[in-house]
Amino acid sequence: MSAPVAIIMGSRSDWPVLRHAAEMLDGLGVPYEAKVVSAHRTPERMFTFAKGAKAAGFKVIIAGAGGAAHLPGMTASLTDLPVLGVPIESKALKGMDSLLSIVQMPGGIPVGTLAIGEAGAKNAGLMAARILALSDPKVAARIAAFAADQTASVSEAVE
Repeated sequence: MSAPVAIIMGSRSDWPVLRHAAEMLDGLGVPYEAKVVSAHRTPERMFTFAKGAKAAGFKVIIAGAGGAAHLPGMTASLTDLPVLGVPIESKALKGMDSLLSIVQMPGGIPVGTLAIGEAGAKNAGLMAARILALSDPKVAARIAAFAADQTASVSEAVE
């Protein structure tokens, strides 16, 4: 069986952020493939990936991008799979440019946009798993266990 989740990024420099999505998926036992697919530097690769993602067995795409951040939206325009966008923090505008580029999609081209950076990547991994859990009881059980562990880890005491 192929991996149900693809993690794509505009450049390898995005991996330190997107690895948090991968770690979340690893923790939930969800296979993934990670690839560099730049909307600007490798547009033909992006087109081929997005058009063939469903046939390749992917069910959810996590797309991280910084700066102009066109990768999530362009990917979403070429596939009917759910695309989760993770804005990568940029030096110039601290990721606000990426966030606005990803979140401000025209009607008809949905991208589920997460927070800037590490928290967004973690939540993208968790959201991808929750989407898969709709049709996979084993993933659903692992998500329930994760949530229970997270709740149990929060002490009620201040000290």
